[in-house]
Amino acid sequence: MINEKTKFENVFLLLIFIFFFSQAVSAQVSSDQLGYNTDVSRRGTTAGAMLEIGVGARAEALGGAFVAIADDPSALYWNPAGIVNVPVVSLQASKTEWFVETNFNTLDLILPIPMISSALGIHIAMMDYGENPVRSIFRPEGTGETYSASDLVAGLYYALAITDRVSVGLGAKYFQQSIWHVKGSTIAADMSILFETPLDGLKVGGTISNLGPSFSLSGRDLTRVYDIDGRKDEYFNNDNVAIQLATEDYPLPLLFRFGLAYEWELDRRNSLILAGNINHPSNDVQTVDLGVEAKLLNMAYLRAGYRSLFADYSADGLTLGAGLRYKVLGAANLTFDYSWTDWTVLSSVNRFTVGISGYY
Repeated sequence: MINEKTKFENVFLLLIFIFFFSQAVSAQVSSDQLGYNTDVSRRGTTAGAMLEIGVGARAEALGGAFVAIADDPSALYWNPAGIVNVPVVSLQASKTEWFVETNFNTLDLILPIPMISSALGIHIAMMDYGENPVRSIFRPEGTGETYSASDLVAGLYYALAITDRVSVGLGAKYFQQSIWHVKGSTIAADMSILFETPLDGLKVGGTISNLGPSFSLSGRDLTRVYDIDGRKDEYFNNDNVAIQLATEDYPLPLLFRFGLAYEWELDRRNSLILAGNINHPSNDVQTVDLGVEAKLLNMAYLRAGYRSLFADYSADGLTLGAGLRYKVLGAANLTFDYSWTDWTVLSSVNRFTVGISGYY
């Protein structure tokens, strides 16, 4: 039998491996090697910005510091390893009022498999950019047509409890972006780990998200008619040659997160959770997220957090939220969560989440 000390050492080594692996994946040539200093952050150098939008009003009310908490269906986004700690079938739907009248909606389902200490998860997310007028050089006010744009993510996740304290998660997701008649898609993977430390109430988590190939767009809207050699009518020249415009390939936003969470139980019905994340994205600077949640009478929740601490520049910051949990006829739990995020010059973002699960 492997004793607890050996288990702890193995988990510690695994966490170290994940950290250094993520560093290797996102490694770049250092400024010292180039012979000069630079503070380039690589902002705006990846595709799939929708993959960076947080899921769930509860997690966002905590400033996104949810990697080490990960105990509801939104864990499929933050840390899939945590879904093994959800004991019953759980469904959660979220609506986010994003910028310039766009909407980000998600649906998350967890199916526990207790006989083998594991769980399955299904994650669906869609960004709807709405209808917009088609404009041209000669008709800048619009041609009378409209076009739509959207992003879609569909993911399947599996989590396994290796021991009573350690769980790991692995997921594959399909990402598609559509802009009128132009589309692009790719497949990415997420890996995660969650560790309940011997210190009662303290959990540690780590995730690597959006591992996958580069992404590009193609479609009939990129087809143009062009005079290749510019000779017009000379020599029976064909001035209507169909060409296909090429778009660049861009990587997905690779993100490594490391989180800590501590729950202080005041009594059976009241508790306080303190949580934090360290974020290391491939397309931005490293940041820290912090959050706190107070549970009152096992039914009401108050939350606050702060995002993107220590960034050289960040539009987001303060987050606030609240939640309610109802027991329905002793057969199910209903949850209602709301969060508000301050985006300074970009106004604010409101999130609403409704969840239902079996009674436990």
